[in-house]
Amino acid sequence: MRDGVHLATDVYLPVEGAALPVLLERIPYDKDGTNHADFSAADQTPLSKPELAQIFARHGYAFVLQDCRGRYGSEGVFRKYLAEAEDGEDTMAWIMDQPWCNGRIGTLGLSYGAHVQAALATLDPPGLAAMFLDSGGFSSAYHSGIRQGGAYELKQLTWAFKHALLAPETLADPARRAALEAADIRDWVGVEKWRPGHSPISAAPEYEDFILEQWNADSFTDFWKQRGLYARGWYDSFADVPMVHMSSWYDPYALTAVENFTGLAARKRGPVKLIMGPWTHGKRSLTFSGDADFGPQSTLDHLFGDYVTLRMRWFDCHMRDAATDPLPASVYLFTMGGGTGRRLSSGRLDHGGQWRSAANWPLPAMRMTPFHLHADGSLGETPPSKPDAREFVHDPHRPVPTIGGAIASGAPVMEAGGFDQREGPDFFGSSVAGRALADRSDVLTFETPILRADVELTGQAIADLFVSSTAIDTDVTIKIVDVYPASADYPEGYALNIAHGLVRMRFRNSFEAPEAMEPGKVYRVQIASFPMSNLFANGHRIRIEIAGSNFPHFDINPNTDWRIEGLAPVVAETSIHLGGNQASQILLPVVIDGAD
Repeated sequence: MRDGVHLATDVYLPVEGAALPVLLERIPYDKDGTNHADFSAADQTPLSKPELAQIFARHGYAFVLQDCRGRYGSEGVFRKYLAEAEDGEDTMAWIMDQPWCNGRIGTLGLSYGAHVQAALATLDPPGLAAMFLDSGGFSSAYHSGIRQGGAYELKQLTWAFKHALLAPETLADPARRAALEAADIRDWVGVEKWRPGHSPISAAPEYEDFILEQWNADSFTDFWKQRGLYARGWYDSFADVPMVHMSSWYDPYALTAVENFTGLAARKRGPVKLIMGPWTHGKRSLTFSGDADFGPQSTLDHLFGDYVTLRMRWFDCHMRDAATDPLPASVYLFTMGGGTGRRLSSGRLDHGGQWRSAANWPLPAMRMTPFHLHADGSLGETPPSKPDAREFVHDPHRPVPTIGGAIASGAPVMEAGGFDQREGPDFFGSSVAGRALADRSDVLTFETPILRADVELTGQAIADLFVSSTAIDTDVTIKIVDVYPASADYPEGYALNIAHGLVRMRFRNSFEAPEAMEPGKVYRVQIASFPMSNLFANGHRIRIEIAGSNFPHFDINPNTDWRIEGLAPVVAETSIHLGGNQASQILLPVVIDGAD
């Protein structure tokens, strides 16, 4: 690299010695290891990175695998996300100088392996010819992926805890390893923030440093506008090459994929493609996410053949001039819903769904449709007849537990996917086993009447709320839920989480300039949900849940003045105002039949 650090790199070549198109994968997860997601629907035994590299090499590519800086065989200090643009550019330059490179380089990778691609592409390096970004590539890490709505995503803590144990420095230092192994992260996830020297990873200071740097940088400053964190700030200079952005509805990078597609498709010749499945992070060959099953038709394999084949055909088309584009449409998305609602032999809910293709995102047939919140808990297309309000309490010491969602790397404190929204022993922070979140006093629910026809929501919902609180800062979270009626398999019905959103109220006007609330004053705030595509079937209801926490998906707001350290958390009483000139509503992305 330009600073003299060496990165461990393996090159896989076919028997022939001619100059070849090159594929580059840069990862922090061990170039000699195996990723949990590298399996197919036909064979669920994951292939190792060397095995995959050999498959591509036998197909006529030079394949380059590299450990990121400070990880496994590479030198240097790992500072998560922040060295990847320059290290990627230096690696590309090195490849271009090799006799086995024909001057055309494609990049590929999942998760962090997608983040490094987007960072690299902001520099538009010579030789970059095509990209396949799977579940990553931060459009803006501040707005989704590290933070969201001003809150901090605690999957960063669980990721750091796991990977500090796998760091080269840990493997070489028995005392450091023992200190890390002695910690139980479940004892460290709560309302209290970590501090230097006071965390379960204090024995790995380079990991503690980047966690605290991200966690404490709560405003949208220049820190968050660096190349490795903020692709959308560099869209104009982003490489103009064929690229795929792939993610899934229960993946923390769903918004990243959608934003990168829309931002780059409008600026580049590309072509730029979008694939959105119903999976959790990287699990493209499974039929289920959490407790919800979408059927054998839901896998990537069903639509495109297996993952290796799709990527090989993509690069063949755009780097070897093969005639057939494997992705002739611009957008492929899986609309969840429409299943039988029965409990399958696996024990999961048969939620069902189907693939569709489209020319663009948002779908041309989508219409943002207002639904008003009523004091009786109903959700309807007409506003309330008179002003009113509903209240909930957010107690930082008794947060609302996270029951699935768009999460990755959350073990052992959170699980991704779709679940009946009930507390239970499998969900961290649950206090009453079997209790529906809708029955908690700190959760407000608003539901449509029983639907008399199918309703499809594809896009992002926007909650337009009028909020007051007794605190000078607090959180407001939303969740869109598909409510099944009671059945023989589910006598109490089933409330399936579809999408979420939140805002930390001090950022209601600006993420750059936080402002305290005046207790009792009413503020208008808009909260965008994560993207979704779900068919709410005839006989179901659409539910909106509103609360003051979604933990441990996000850190807990102590409801205090963030500018003063050491304050004890306080209880916040928050009101959602309804009707009159403070009529809270939610705009739902309804797809209208025949509106294309």
